[in-house]
Amino acid sequence: MVLDQIKEILKDTMDIDESKITLDAKLKEDLELDSLDSVELIMSAEEEFGIEIPDEDVMNFKTVNDIVTYIEEHK
Repeated sequence: MVLDQIKEILKDTMDIDESKITLDAKLKEDLELDSLDSVELIMSAEEEFGIEIPDEDVMNFKTVNDIVTYIEEHK
């Protein structure tokens, strides 16, 4: 499941408590990701799922659900 894989990336690379990682969690406000963290997350997701996510699309990601939905639609 995409959400589980995103949770693993966030836990392992960003050291975020898994209980904070929900579909509704806001990347900046709830998970406290800065722009560098966001780039690292997207790069890890691209590698994990074998897709390329254009910068224009990344700018629209506000929640974990935004990322999960995008990946499910493009993988």
